[in-house]
Amino acid sequence: MMAGKETRESFSDRQTWEIGFQIGQEARAGQVYALTGDLGTGKTVFTQGFAAGLGIKDVVNSPTFTILQVYEEGRLPLYHFDVYRIGDSEEMLEIGWDEYACGEGVCLVEWADLIEDLIGEIPSEKVFRVEIRKDLSKGTGYRRIDLD
Repeated sequence: MMAGKETRESFSDRQTWEIGFQIGQEARAGQVYALTGDLGTGKTVFTQGFAAGLGIKDVVNSPTFTILQVYEEGRLPLYHFDVYRIGDSEEMLEIGWDEYACGEGVCLVEWADLIEDLIGEIPSEKVFRVEIRKDLSKGTGYRRIDLD
């Protein structure tokens, strides 16, 4: 999967979770999943499914106030970043971004467009972009999930 551009459609939180789950099952060490999308599009729901796909049983919530949450009990460590409140990329470096990106676990970054300069430094074959968008003309639960 994710061997090029792909679009998936979701009509519920459950389907968004399941798409994340499937991608999490295929995730490999050293990969970075860059999530983008407006508030309320389902980035955290996708992340919860992704974590479950890695075998993580802990409750996964958006680490908005801590920026980074580490989950180590799955088949690979998950480094879950939410950079919505980050001031600049320098703050990410202070947290230890370099140690997590392309490391022994998988990085999943919500609001990745805010640290595009750091994402751009990672070899492109290690970066998987996930954009989640609403389309209210298709219903309130509809999400278009573009994978690249």
